[in-house]
Amino acid sequence: MNNKKEKFYLPDFIIKHSRAIEKVFFLLCLISLFFMPFVKVNYDLTEYLPSFVQSKQGLDLMEKEFGYPGTGRLMIRDVDLYEAKRTKDAVEAIPGVDMVMWCDSTNDVYGSSDFIDYDAIDEYYKDNCAVMDITFEYGDSDEHTVEAINAINELVGDHGYLVGMAAQNKSLEENVRRELSMIMVIAVIMIFIILMLTTTSWMEPVLFLSVMGVAILLNKGSNVMLGTISFLTDNVVAVLQLAVSMDYSIFLLHAYTRYKDQGMEQKAALTAAIDEAINSILASSLTTIVGFVVLVFMKFRIGFDLGLALTKGIVCSLATVLLLMPALILRMSALLDKTAHRSFFPNFTKFSKLIYRGRKLILLFAIVTVIPLYTAQSMNSFLFGNASVGASEGTQVYENDLKIIEKFGRSNMMMAIVPNTSNVTEKALCDELEDLPYMKSVDSLVDKIPEGVPEDFLPSNLTELLHTDNYARMLMFTRTKEESEAAFNAADEVLSIVKKYYPEDSYLVGGTPATQDIKTVITKDYKLVNALSLIGVFVVVMISFHSLAIPIVVMIPIEFAIFLNMAVPYFAGDEINYIGYIIVGCIQLGATVDYSILTTSNYIEARNKEKLDPQKAAIWTLNRSIPAILTSGSILTICGYILYYISTISAIGELGHLIGRGAWMSVLLVLGLLPALLVLIDPLLRENEMERFLKYLKKRREERINKLKNLIVRND
Repeated sequence: MNNKKEKFYLPDFIIKHSRAIEKVFFLLCLISLFFMPFVKVNYDLTEYLPSFVQSKQGLDLMEKEFGYPGTGRLMIRDVDLYEAKRTKDAVEAIPGVDMVMWCDSTNDVYGSSDFIDYDAIDEYYKDNCAVMDITFEYGDSDEHTVEAINAINELVGDHGYLVGMAAQNKSLEENVRRELSMIMVIAVIMIFIILMLTTTSWMEPVLFLSVMGVAILLNKGSNVMLGTISFLTDNVVAVLQLAVSMDYSIFLLHAYTRYKDQGMEQKAALTAAIDEAINSILASSLTTIVGFVVLVFMKFRIGFDLGLALTKGIVCSLATVLLLMPALILRMSALLDKTAHRSFFPNFTKFSKLIYRGRKLILLFAIVTVIPLYTAQSMNSFLFGNASVGASEGTQVYENDLKIIEKFGRSNMMMAIVPNTSNVTEKALCDELEDLPYMKSVDSLVDKIPEGVPEDFLPSNLTELLHTDNYARMLMFTRTKEESEAAFNAADEVLSIVKKYYPEDSYLVGGTPATQDIKTVITKDYKLVNALSLIGVFVVVMISFHSLAIPIVVMIPIEFAIFLNMAVPYFAGDEINYIGYIIVGCIQLGATVDYSILTTSNYIEARNKEKLDPQKAAIWTLNRSIPAILTSGSILTICGYILYYISTISAIGELGHLIGRGAWMSVLLVLGLLPALLVLIDPLLRENEMERFLKYLKKRREERINKLKNLIVRND
C-alpha cells in the first residue's frame, strides 16, 4: 500500500470540489447581503484630513467641547417682516434645530414700517425676501438633521430655498442612492451588448456578468470591515471593479474553449485552462493591484479608503474567477455549446497594416507634444473642498444657492475656537474681526451679554453654543465663496488676527480652512502616489519580462495617454476636482498598462516563436491584440462615461469622465505608439536583457573585490 500523499494541485481541487465551492460562494453572498446595510457612507471630506493639520485639530476640539452641529442657510421669498419672523420662530421650534440667526436679534421688526431702518437689515431682509442662518443640534449628516431639513422644506414649501453643508449632504446622499442603481443597470446593459458582439456564445455574457456580480457583492459586503466608507468609494468601486476585472473571466473561458477545440475532454480542458489562467491572470492583475494599492499611502485618508476597496475588489474578482467560474462553466457547458455562434469581430490585418504605416507620424506627434502636454496637465485649475462636490451644477442645492447669492450675496461661515480666558480679550478680537471689509457679521457670546448681566443669566442653549468652561467659539460670516483665492486670503487674515490675541490653543474651522488644508495635503499626495505607482508597475513588469528596457517602453504609451487626458481640461478652460486628478492617474495606469503588456508579449512571441521579422511581427501583434484591447478598453470607456453622464455629483462625474477618456486614449496610444517603440528596441527583445544586466553587475562587483584585495596585499 502506497501511503505517499499526492501533491496538492489547485486545478484538480477546484474541479473535484466544484459543487462545494458553489455552496461556499452562495453562503458568502448571503453573508455579504446581510452586512451591506451596516456599511456606513460618509459624505464629509474633512473627515479624511490627517490629524496634524490645524483645521482637523480645531474640528476635533470643537466636537469635544461644543459638538459638531450642522449648518444651513434659508431664504424665504414673498414674505413681509412679520411673516418672516413667524417663519423664523417656527423653524427654530422644529426638533433638531438649535438656533436660527436673523435680524430680529438686534432690530425690532414688529413696529411700524415707518420706524424700521431697512438699510440696517438688508443683509437679512429686502425685496420681500428674508435670509437666515440655521444651526442644527446634530451633525450635517445626522438622521435628526435630515428629519429637521425635511420639516423645514415642508414648512416653507416652494417659497423657501435651503443651502449649506447639511442640505448639501442630504442632497448628495439622495442623489447617490438614486443614481448608483441606475449607473449599474446601464453599465450592465452596455457591457452585455459589448460582450454579445465580442464573444462566440450567447451565454458567455451571462456567465461573465454572473461571476462579476458575485465578486462585486462580496466586495461590497466585506466593506463592513472598514466600518465607514466614503461616498466616492461607494459609487465608483463597483463600476470600476466590473470594468477592470472582466478580462480575467474572458481569459479563462477563452483558454478553456481553445483547449476543447484541440480535442481535450471537458474536465481536462478546464484543468489546463485553470493552470494557464492562474499564472497569466495573477501576473496581469498585479499591475492593477499596484496601481490601486498605492492610494492607501495618501495622507488624505480618502485614498486609503478608496485604494483598499479597489484592491479588495480585484482580489474578490480573482478569487471568484479562479474558484467559482470553473464550477459555473461545468454547470453551463451544455448551454455554452448550444448557443455558440461565429465571431462578429472582423479580421484586423488591413487595419493593423494601416496603423503600422502611420507609426512614424504617431511617434513624431508624441515626441513633439509630450513636454507641452506634461506642462499643461500640471497647470490645471482645481477644486478641493466639499462645496465642489455636494453643491455642484445640476443639483437643487446649487440652484438654491444661485438664487440666494443673487439676492443677498454670499455668506461663508467660519468659526474661531479660542481659550475662554477673558471676555475683554474676546471682545477686542470680535471688534477687530467685525472691522474687516469682507466680514458680514461676527457672533460671539460677549456681544450678547448686556453690560452688568452675568453670563449665568443667559439661556443655556445660547451659552453652550458659544462658551464652555475651557473654550469660546465665534461664528463669522464672510462675503466670500467657500473655495476661492479671496476666501483663502480672508481665512489666512482671520487666523492671523485670532493668533494675535490667542497665540496658543486657538483654531479656525469651517469649509474654507478645511479646504485649504485639503489642498495642502492632497497636493503633496499627488507626487507621492504618482511616484509609487510608477515604481510599483515598473518593478512588476521588470520581474515579469526579466528586462529593464521593456517596463520603460510598456509604460511610455500609458503615461503619454495620462498626460494627454489630464491636459484636456487645461486647454478647455475647465476646473476639475483634484481628488479625481490624483486617483485617475493610478487607475488609468493600473487598469490600462495591461494593454501594453499584452501587446509586448505578443510581439515577443511573434519574433521568438513565430520567427517573423520586426515589420511582420508588429502587424501580427496588432492583429492579435486589437480584439482583446478593444473589448477591455470599450468596457472601461463606457463605464467611465456612464458615471460622467448620469451622476450629478461633480467628483464622481469628473472621475468617470477622466477614466472614460483616459481608457480610449490609452487604447489608441498602445495600438498606435507601442509597435513603433517595440521595433526600435527590437534588439533588446531577442535575448534575456535582465540576465545580461545582472551578469554585468556581478562582474563589476567581482572586479571591485579583486581591486580591494590587491590594495590590501600591496599595503601589507
